[in-house]
Amino acid sequence: MKPRTVLIGLDGATFAVLNPLMQDGTMPFLQKFVASGTHALLRSTIPALTPPAWTSMMTGRSPGYHGIFNFFGKEAANSAHIRLLTSNDVGAETIWSYANRHDLRATVLNFPLTFPAPHIDGQVVAGGWMPWRQLRLGCYPPELYDRIKTLPGFNPREIAMDMAHEEKALEGVQQEEYEGWIELHTRRERHWFNVLRFLVENDPTDLITVLFDGVDKLQHLCWRFLDPVYAPTLTEAWEFRVRQQCVNYFAQLDGLIASIVELAGPDATIVMTSDHGFGPQVRTFFVNTWLQQHGYLAWADGEGPRPSETSVLGMKQVARHTYQLDWTRTQAYASMPGGNGIQIVRADADHPYGIPDTEYDELCAKLVAELQQIKDPETGEAVIAAAWRREEVFVGPYHDMAPDITLELQDGGLFSILASETIVSPRRPPTGTHAPDGIFIAGGPDIRRGVELPELSILDIAPLLLYSLDLPIPTDLEGQVPSEAIEPSRLIRQPVHKVTAEPKAAVVAPEVGFEDESGLDEEDEAELMRRLQALGYVE
Repeated sequence: MKPRTVLIGLDGATFAVLNPLMQDGTMPFLQKFVASGTHALLRSTIPALTPPAWTSMMTGRSPGYHGIFNFFGKEAANSAHIRLLTSNDVGAETIWSYANRHDLRATVLNFPLTFPAPHIDGQVVAGGWMPWRQLRLGCYPPELYDRIKTLPGFNPREIAMDMAHEEKALEGVQQEEYEGWIELHTRRERHWFNVLRFLVENDPTDLITVLFDGVDKLQHLCWRFLDPVYAPTLTEAWEFRVRQQCVNYFAQLDGLIASIVELAGPDATIVMTSDHGFGPQVRTFFVNTWLQQHGYLAWADGEGPRPSETSVLGMKQVARHTYQLDWTRTQAYASMPGGNGIQIVRADADHPYGIPDTEYDELCAKLVAELQQIKDPETGEAVIAAAWRREEVFVGPYHDMAPDITLELQDGGLFSILASETIVSPRRPPTGTHAPDGIFIAGGPDIRRGVELPELSILDIAPLLLYSLDLPIPTDLEGQVPSEAIEPSRLIRQPVHKVTAEPKAAVVAPEVGFEDESGLDEEDEAELMRRLQALGYVE
């Protein structure tokens, strides 16, 4: 049996990087595939962040309906306590679960929010922030780990990532370390491909989904070596070597993509997507410093956490704001840098000095207006591109778990929650950061050839994947099958068929601790935190 549909996820991929690499011959297969299929920009979620974006792609629902806004979530709607989210927190049905209900099997490799591994008809090797020592817990069925660990060259430390290596990304790494770090990610993509090839050859399923996340990691650390705009700034021999290692990574990735398409066979539908795009982050916005200077936040010690104090975090230290803030004088704060979200302290029994309901709307409106006036002191450019109130972007049963205000920075970057002497600080050289527009590329016998489409939504991917499997589309999905990507003859043979969504029991966040629900010990939790820190999401 051959897979009917294959989704190849390229975390953080952007045409701004891929197009030059296709044009200069680095990625010849991808260039040919794009020319022979359909492609478009793919609009990400708000915020354009890995967990909500991939979850939206895999469920066809926006964050307000699936409940994932960040790597972390609040314990309750008005709680100041946060915890790391797991697969147990995804509140909407995934495409692999839906396929199972229609008697199709699925393979899921390296996707966020799949740890602990969901029990599906098929196979899962979880991705995300899984410690290598817990890889067995990230595999389903239970015997899968024993099967893949026999693969030649299999290295659990590298497939799940050893934090000793990834921590270096936070520091920017030393000159002599760049090349080895890039080579590590190149090998890691090969590990994931080897797992995929083994499963396709020995236990193929109808739907195969695999995520290569090295694209995101290289772009975070090595943006100036990849973006053609910064090519003239590369002058030293070591910089050109690093640039070449980055190019080699993408050349190797091109070969893996070609091999996956060959494994799938000529009758399969192939879809390649990214969760968001990428671009340069030219400044850092210290949001809590701004809130403090404008009277909305007060540190208990008058100083606030400095970067040197939070270079290494354990799980219990993530929510340091719960005791670092003076809750009698704090009205608004940010605790999680990844989602660019600001929380309002609402008055209740635990926060008697919080904002009463009668003043909430006025405070939100005031904050949004003031935030949009912030200027970069060097350039005069607005720092905030957009500021949304919760009800403007997060509709659904998990609405109350979302930040009260979500920001999009002008350069697409992530704000810092740390204290600083200045509100805005330049980043020299610029680093890579997320951008709203990712990629969509598709090919196969039922996909139109040589077509560039208008921008699609990330919510359109789940309907397309289900349609490609000849499945009806649940009416509760928020996206649409992009019919302009499909051959008209296929649409005539198989019109898009929608069905009333089946009721799904509400997903209740576990009341047990993280260790109890996932099997992680304190050392594992610390390792998870170092991974997030190395990628710049936690400081």
